[in-house]
Amino acid sequence: MDHRHLGSSGMLVSEIAYGNWLTHGSQVEEDRATACVRAALDAGITTFDTADVYAATRAEQVLGRALRGERREGLVISTKVFFPTGDGVNDRGLSRKHLMESIHGSLRRLGTDHVDLYQAHRFDLRTPLEETMEAFADIVHAGKAHYIGVSEWTAEQIRRGHALARELRVPFVSNQPQYSMLWRVIEADVVPTCEELGIGQIVWSPLAQGVLTGKYLPGTRPPAGSRATDRNGGARSIGDFLRDEVLTRVRELEPLAAAAGLTIAQFAVAWVLRNPNVSAAIIGGTTPEQIRENVRASGVRLDPALVAQAEKILSPVAETDPALTSAETPDRRP
Repeated sequence: MDHRHLGSSGMLVSEIAYGNWLTHGSQVEEDRATACVRAALDAGITTFDTADVYAATRAEQVLGRALRGERREGLVISTKVFFPTGDGVNDRGLSRKHLMESIHGSLRRLGTDHVDLYQAHRFDLRTPLEETMEAFADIVHAGKAHYIGVSEWTAEQIRRGHALARELRVPFVSNQPQYSMLWRVIEADVVPTCEELGIGQIVWSPLAQGVLTGKYLPGTRPPAGSRATDRNGGARSIGDFLRDEVLTRVRELEPLAAAAGLTIAQFAVAWVLRNPNVSAAIIGGTTPEQIRENVRASGVRLDPALVAQAEKILSPVAETDPALTSAETPDRRP
């Protein structure tokens, strides 16, 4: 497993990280979730991503138990805050009250006294950014988080947050956006801004919700047990990726991946890791075999000619509009 610096920070993360959105505490039973974490550790993954909202806080609990007994200093654990974790009017957003209460809950569920990276899961239009960043600063200065980051913020939001973080002497080092061969919306604005500011990308869904594994076929029903059939959120998240036009073009990647000695999934993860601003790509899985397969993308250097062919195939169906990042900012708290 290769490791990369997280942005311009001194902290190294495994270039393939393990995430448990839609899996731990929801899609798979805990014994299988633990087996997936063990497979990730055995493959050299040191970086684990979760969020308090995943499976209504259960995902943090499952991950904490799965990592119990591991040398804490050898792990990078990140979690996120913003979405509702309770029924109260303040159980959401990026207010000082919610951040301070949420970090304590996350640490308790994860079974640790600190997280390595604490991230704002979305931008909060209803809370002054100064209030949010001051709360993050207090969390870092109290030793409850080493670094801070954000998820799905626009380039302008990132720039504003980074300026405040510098004033408050807080290491703002990461952004967590969706990024894949089918979803390239960060390339025009977010990536250049982050390169300038020393912020690295920890990207989610490098396999486009599983579509870039090649297991979904045009004109056929999704396989039983796949994300597209998951009623706990997976079916909603896969969305437009399941169009026949997309699936047909994904199948055309198979000979290119084979020429590189890879599966389509491995090719897709390796493509994401080609971007020098990407510090890590998050993978998940419902079986240890999926983890073991996808980590083989670490260290792969793709032939530029194969990359050019793949991008040409997917160009008509790949999303590139930077405005789609703005759409991720809720106009009100959930």
